[in-house]
Formats: sequence, structure tokens, C-alpha cells
Amino acid sequence: MSDQQDRAESTTRDPHPERRDPGKGFVALLGWSPNAVEAVEQFDRRYVVVAPDWAEDYCREHGIPYVPWNFERLNDRSMEIAETLKGLGVDVAIPLFEETVEWAGAINAVVMDQPKLFGQAMLLRDKALMKRRAQLGGIRVGIFEEAYEQEDVIRFLKRVNQTLLKLDGDPNDPIHLKALDKAGCLGHRIIRTPDEVDSIPEDEFPVLMESHLDGWEFAVEAWVHNGKIRFLNISEYVRLGYSVFVPASPDLERYRPEITRQLEKLIKTFDIEFGFVHPEYFVTSDGEMYFGEVAYRPPGFKVFELIERAYGFNAYQALVLAFDPKTTEEEVTSFFPREVEDATGYAGCFGVYPRRRVVSTLEMPEETEDHEYFESHELSTPLEETVTKRTAFGTHWGLLYFFGDDPHTMRELLSRQEDLDFYV
Repeated sequence: MSDQQDRAESTTRDPHPERRDPGKGFVALLGWSPNAVEAVEQFDRRYVVVAPDWAEDYCREHGIPYVPWNFERLNDRSMEIAETLKGLGVDVAIPLFEETVEWAGAINAVVMDQPKLFGQAMLLRDKALMKRRAQLGGIRVGIFEEAYEQEDVIRFLKRVNQTLLKLDGDPNDPIHLKALDKAGCLGHRIIRTPDEVDSIPEDEFPVLMESHLDGWEFAVEAWVHNGKIRFLNISEYVRLGYSVFVPASPDLERYRPEITRQLEKLIKTFDIEFGFVHPEYFVTSDGEMYFGEVAYRPPGFKVFELIERAYGFNAYQALVLAFDPKTTEEEVTSFFPREVEDATGYAGCFGVYPRRRVVSTLEMPEETEDHEYFESHELSTPLEETVTKRTAFGTHWGLLYFFGDDPHTMRELLSRQEDLDFYV
């Protein structure tokens, strides 16, 4: 037995075996998420958390089954974690973050003896490969290319606008730059002129470049079991990178039949038999649907928590159900509520970013705290007074949570937060 396996044996003992169903799967959670750990701790599956060394003391103190692993780039030691988990009897690895998706694919290829799962994970990590696979499946995408240096971006900007028959003096259609393998808005830039390309640091390359798609952008969260969608949530963006609510308003929900059809095509194109997918789409004014990208892990902005607030079921436990090869049809059918109909209201959140360059304190606006939809926040007192200039979409400083019964009020409320100062 290797040192890794010896160490794993000493830290993976479950303090609550009486809660676990021996007929169900043993799952490995890849990455550290307190909410996910709390959910599986209360669930009936045996589990182990695979996280960096800094989580070990906490896991030991709280009796959380744990295996240490640092998720650097796949390397010569990569097989070690797969063999360790297989030796423990793990049935499936579940990625909790973008950076662990390819690890889950590599591990599952070994523990499930399905080599194609690693290749599938690579498709779901590399945005350029992902777009090409989508194209091959007949899914609508915009124009896209990879860029390895600034000149590639300038060339692509000019070529896209030439294709759109822009004349000299016409304002350019923007293009979008995205990191090839990062989550959400990280590294996302909008470029309109060649001069803006100078602001892109060399260390951000290579990137994916894509044409701008006019339309309503939204996200989907879908749990898949035996190749079929078992629950489909539509998340409505009020403003990308700032705010979202679930379920979507009736204005967006009317597209559900076409969204479902597009998602079924996506699942077939990427050969997805189990798990969870989080794609983003654009719907144009004439009802055409365009694919943006797809992730094979929980979404950001605490959307799982929003779904639980709106529907009552735990989305992390649903994640385990969808991944576990020992999950039965009956379990899936009884676990999920009816989409939209069974929601008790609309749950939304807003990501706060300081609007001032220098701040000294957190000060919640009265109109936010006094609104009947306001529930809680995760903001804290600033540690530094100078606010770092926001590059690309940047990263929020914390979330505000809201819940109410009217989607239009929710949308207006979330939009209004953009005009308020929380750090002064």
C-alpha cells in the first residue's frame, strides 16, 4: 500500500456509518465546499472529500472523511489519486469546481473502467474544443477562434467586422475574450477597438475569441440520469456577472420546450449519461437559440443554494444522486419536485463590487435592508482601503440574497442594487 493510501485509510473513516445505505454508491467530492460537505453528511451515501492539505485539520476536527490532493495540472502523479480512491472502494468522483472537472474525468475513467470519460472531461474543460464538438453535433454557435498573442485578437476583430459588412467609420461589433479553461466570468473581456487589445497581459494568453451574440443570455442547470434530463432549472441573469434569480420569469420560461430540446441535443452530442450540466445559451428576438458554453460542475453565484431556497430540495444531494451509478429510477423520480410549479417563490442574489476607489467601511443601504424581499448577505468589513481596479468582469466581494413572489419585482430589485454603494 502506498503512503497516499496509508494516509487515506487513516482519514476516511466515517463517524456516522449508521446514516449510510450500503447498497448505494461511495462518492468522492473533488474540491472544498462546506455546503456540499454538509449536504452529503446528512445524506445516505458514503462519501470522502478530496481537497488540498489546508483542509485536513478542519476535516480531522469535524470527522469529515478526507483524502489530501492538490489539483495542479495533470502530471506523472495523476494516476495516484485514482488508484487511491479505487483502493478505498469509491464508485464515482464528483467535481465541485471547474478546476476539478478533468480530474473527475481521469479518476472516473479508472474507477468506472470507462476510458472515454477522461476525453469527455477535456471537452468540457477546453472552451475551444467544446465549441467544435457542439458544432459537430449541429448546435448553433457564434464565430470563434483561439488567440495566442495580441495580434491574433486584432486580426479576429477586423475579420468579424468585415464579415458583418461594416464600413469605415462604422462602430465595431464587439468580440468576447474568455479564458480557455476558467469558470464563469473569470478572464472575460469585451473588446471593441484594436487599442483595447493593448490592455491584455501576455500571461492571459491563450484565450478563446468569439463573436458577440445579440440576445437574452441565461443559464440552465440540469441533472442527468441514464442519459435523460431529470430536473431542469432555468436561471435568469439580470446582468451577467452581477445578478441572477431562479426560477426564471414567465417571459423566459416560455422558451422551456426549446431549451429542453437544445439540452437534449447537447447531452447526446457530448455523450453525457450521468451527472450534472450547466450550459449557457442566448435566445434571440426571433426565438433562435445559440449555445454559449457548458460546464460539468455546480454553477457559481450560489445558484444551488438559490434552487434549494425556491424548491426545497438540496441540489448537492441531487448532484450525488445524478452521479452515483447505484441510484435507482425510483429514487430519482421521488427526489425531484415539478419544475416551476413546485417553486414557492423566486430566489435571487446580487454580487457586490465597490463602486469607489477608496473605501473604509461596510454600510448596508437602508433601501436594501428594508425591502421585503431582502433576506441576508455575505459581505464583510473591507481589509484594505484601496479598491483594486476591476479587470475584465472581476470578482465580487460578497453576495446579497433575496426571496419573493414576483419575478418582475425581483428583476427590478436586483438591477437597482447596481446603483447603490455598500462600501463607503
